[in-house]
Amino acid sequence: MTDAIGILAAFLTTLSFVPQAILAIRTRQTQGISLIMYGMFTTGVAAWLVYGLILGALPIILANVVTLCLASIILTLKIRGVMAPQPSAQGAASATSAPIAS
Repeated sequence: MTDAIGILAAFLTTLSFVPQAILAIRTRQTQGISLIMYGMFTTGVAAWLVYGLILGALPIILANVVTLCLASIILTLKIRGVMAPQPSAQGAASATSAPIAS
């Protein structure tokens, strides 16, 4: 019974990351995601995985392997988004405020 509760909890919490991962993969949009929070979260999931491995607790291991994969994808997309060159706001303003020749 204890493992059944653990598996249910692991399934539900892991499944909750699937929509966010799909959205981030499809759109490549991660502006609403905190880099620090996701970095901390991913590190925490990795620690839970190690803990599960030490205990030999299958529900903890399975849930955290899947969650670590999903969280790592989102974190990687976020890091790539932060590292990507952003268009200059000044350059965009200059282009739109240029006089029109008559």
